Amino acid sequence: MSIKSLLGLRATVRLVGLRSLSSSSAEGTVLVNQKIYQTDDMTNVSPKILSHIGKNLHLQRYHPLCLIKERIVSYIYSKYRGNRGNPLFSVIDQMDPVVTLEQNFDSLLVPKDHVSRNKSDSYYVNREYMLRAHTSAHQTQLIKMGLDNFLAVGDVYRRDEIDKSHYPVFHQIEGVRLLDRIEIDKLTGTSEEIKLFENGDKTTYKQAVHTLDAAKISEVDLKDCLIGLAKHLFGDKIEYRWVDCYFPFTHPSWELEIFYNGEWLEVLGCGIMEQEILSKAGVNDKVGWAFGLGLERLAMVLYGIQDIRVFWSTDSGFLSQFEGASPQSNIVFKPFSKHPQCYNDISFWLPKESFSSNDFYDLVRDVGGENVEQVNLVDDFFHKKKGLQSHCYRITYRHMSKVLTQDEVNLMHKHIEQEAVNRLGVVIR
Repeated sequence: MSIKSLLGLRATVRLVGLRSLSSSSAEGTVLVNQKIYQTDDMTNVSPKILSHIGKNLHLQRYHPLCLIKERIVSYIYSKYRGNRGNPLFSVIDQMDPVVTLEQNFDSLLVPKDHVSRNKSDSYYVNREYMLRAHTSAHQTQLIKMGLDNFLAVGDVYRRDEIDKSHYPVFHQIEGVRLLDRIEIDKLTGTSEEIKLFENGDKTTYKQAVHTLDAAKISEVDLKDCLIGLAKHLFGDKIEYRWVDCYFPFTHPSWELEIFYNGEWLEVLGCGIMEQEILSKAGVNDKVGWAFGLGLERLAMVLYGIQDIRVFWSTDSGFLSQFEGASPQSNIVFKPFSKHPQCYNDISFWLPKESFSSNDFYDLVRDVGGENVEQVNLVDDFFHKKKGLQSHCYRITYRHMSKVLTQDEVNLMHKHIEQEAVNRLGVVIR
């Protein structure tokens, strides 16, 4: 597969014959990037979610996500160069967000019972295809194409709660570096030949097939790269720490945290790539490391942006603050929405069959769009006599560029109630 065939063009999205936008989909088809997919019982994408495909905020000049991406790329380019002075890393940033379940889960060794596979957590086009939940979905594909060092950047899709720091579409950048014996030897700075593989035991520090030397040298290279990246983004005098964690696709695995504005902030996750992933991609003579981070999370911290919805705004009050900026510009974002909030509560009995709060959050996004700032579950109780569970959600309405009247909010809220009954089978209290 060529890089040209990998790259996606601006998306065209259309739903045909799709009666329901909830997680129980009707028969029909969905058109994404000029390709038609059959829908089935797993389909839970909606026109609202699909409308984000092709906007490519990370490619829009002067957009804060593009600035953060370029800042990271410039650091990686400067740190890793070939013998001729050319950057070692390739940047792949226009990949089609529709991937197979094999790409998103199986190729990364995600267990069959992992929560991320649930319809309540991911967006499915059908039983075979989905919207990628992470840029790691392209990892095996890119390695099979012969890339040893690359940054993969793109929009990713996850079903989540509604508040100022969560949005169902966000952007990730993933870095992968593969090291053969020659590269490992270079990192040691000695003439001693380092053995990469053994038939050993898995420990806290290494995989069963890796020698301890190979694992530790790879770890040092990875952490040196990422500490340098953190200093490049936040300044040389940062206080940082490594936290052991678990990812299905790396071992050992860590999260990098920095002490910023009086609290510990998670910056990224990383680890030594599972050798099984490399072997299945046809690579048996190299070890590798990988890291991933969210662009919105970094941009919110570095630019002082308080509401994640802002990144999708086309309001000049937002975009003009970054016009002409360079990746190194120090910008303090000035909020352009000072309109008052409106609050409405909705209470309902849950259906006796399965119910996911993420289904309700998606419904609210579909109906309320950018008028909804936050949704909180404020009451959850079980009525013993009726044998029913009740939820009460408080919906906070506030548009970023106009005043919403209470009458407008009431109409929107009534529509949400009606759709909750029709789509989710709840009973309004």
